[in-house]
Amino acid sequence: MKTVLKKIATFVITVLLVTLFVFIAFELIPGDAATYRLGINATPESLERLREELGLTRPFFVRYFSWLGDFFFGDMGTSISYGVSVRSMLASKLPITLTLTLMSFVLVVALSIPIGVITSKYEDRPLSKAVDVLGQLTMSIPPFFLGILITYLFGMILHMFTPGGFVSYDVNFIRFMGYLFFPAVAIALPKAAMSTKLLKTSILSERKLDYVRTAYSRGNSTMDVLYKHVLKNALIPVITFLGMTLADIVAGSLVIEQVFSIPGYGRLLISSISNRDYPVVQAIIAIIAMIVIFINLLVDIMYQVLDPRMRGN
Repeated sequence: MKTVLKKIATFVITVLLVTLFVFIAFELIPGDAATYRLGINATPESLERLREELGLTRPFFVRYFSWLGDFFFGDMGTSISYGVSVRSMLASKLPITLTLTLMSFVLVVALSIPIGVITSKYEDRPLSKAVDVLGQLTMSIPPFFLGILITYLFGMILHMFTPGGFVSYDVNFIRFMGYLFFPAVAIALPKAAMSTKLLKTSILSERKLDYVRTAYSRGNSTMDVLYKHVLKNALIPVITFLGMTLADIVAGSLVIEQVFSIPGYGRLLISSISNRDYPVVQAIIAIIAMIVIFINLLVDIMYQVLDPRMRGN
């Protein structure tokens, strides 16, 4: 309970700091929403009137704490560029980014755990060596560049999907899932390679410990020792890594959305930064920060549940 309370306190402090830094960044960046809306040829009087209407003339900390209070009560403000509720804008984009994130994470788990177990079981075979080399190569490629390669190969050459031809979930759910599969692969492959390597290393390390020899001496088969004893312990660091991976996917999916022209949080965030639409930017960054920190909190709790040695710390 003490650890959970500390993590919750860290959660709150980090979110406050992130939102504060976002506000400070907008103060330091030249230009504002009024200048963007009226253009560089606007008169000083019209700029001042619009700034007053938008609340930009109020003191910095007055604007910050006013927004913060409204945010935690569900009011994220109004988009300066579109004049609609930020909450409604984000709600329409959430299923897209959430689906992409979960699909990527499922692919990481589905690929890494079976491959990690198989390559550790046959560590001296040529196939295991080939998987290691392929994994090193995959880890070295940034997801956005991998996305470009996937778009060129599967989109432009093999015509398995239409680059830029995103189909919304409320129009055709099957085509929506089919389109998101390819960006999900671009996100998942480097993470799956890392997770596979970690699991293989963890299994090989566990197999050298005394309890494994004890299990064999009791008449357990190789399969029983691997799946009933070794794998359970070897998965503990992997689960921690997967939790960090999920948090990284949440942030990394924003870049992939740009590569595949997916109208999720990523494209909305970048366009809002360009438009100085700070209510949208602040809301997206705060939500992402809260999700990432919350995932880290869950990982810490799971780690203590799975590893009894950590419960006394």
